[in-house]
Amino acid sequence: MTRLIKMLIVALVLTGIAIPAEAQDMIKVRGSDTMVNLVQRLAEVYMEKNPGKLLSITGGGSGNGLAGLRNRTTDIANSSREIRMKEIIDMNGKGVKPVGTAIGKDCITIVVNASNPVDKLTLAQLSAIYRGDVTNWKDVGGTDKPITMYGRQSNSGTYLHFKEHAVKADYSDKMYRMNGNAQIVESIKTDTTGIGYVGLGYALTTDGLKVVKIATAEGEEYIDPTNRADVDAGKYTLIRPVYQYTHGEPTGAINDFIQFELSQEGQRIVDEMGFIPLAGDTTHSG
Repeated sequence: MTRLIKMLIVALVLTGIAIPAEAQDMIKVRGSDTMVNLVQRLAEVYMEKNPGKLLSITGGGSGNGLAGLRNRTTDIANSSREIRMKEIIDMNGKGVKPVGTAIGKDCITIVVNASNPVDKLTLAQLSAIYRGDVTNWKDVGGTDKPITMYGRQSNSGTYLHFKEHAVKADYSDKMYRMNGNAQIVESIKTDTTGIGYVGLGYALTTDGLKVVKIATAEGEEYIDPTNRADVDAGKYTLIRPVYQYTHGEPTGAINDFIQFELSQEGQRIVDEMGFIPLAGDTTHSG
């Protein structure tokens, strides 16, 4: 099968159009919107190198991917967060034993419109904004304009991770809950008062945005997530592994694809797509 046909199959799956009968035995990968472009690219290269191997890649959020694994409607669940204990218990009750493999790391990146003078925030300021306690940019060093918050929906792993590690409280009900990273960056490109959180790869590939440096506390160093040296040194706080969950230890074609992702070539693609390559052990049981 040619590269063009393989890419067409991926595109058809992503758009929900019926796929050829010959592709019905493909590996199904579903979940994290943050990871979808990365895993699509990994799948394209893998299929080029392995004629006859087929994968379908869809997003929908980490929660949806894990639900698909629970219901055995997907072979691999992409998740930008660790699986929850209640999800493990639920899956075990249905005979599913989730095993997670980290395939890279991602920096949750705070972005504003390029015209916004604010280029740094503390975690406390970020939390106050997303709690709804700070509603005007002038209160965090900007101009006298209202703050418009953009975030993800609750089925997103990024939504949960950011809530737990940055907001540390409930989100304001004034936050616009978007379906994906792409919707957030496109909104902020045209909204001079907007702020949002997205995967680093989306921030790096979208014009019209400014990446905000983050400090863990007032008086601490402000860290730019696009500075790889600082990220590798562990200075950036909003970083998390991104996982793929399978039913039991991956075997056969599923394991072959995951091992490609973890290979030197796969990790080079991880790097090229704006994620952080891994080092060391990558697997943990659910």
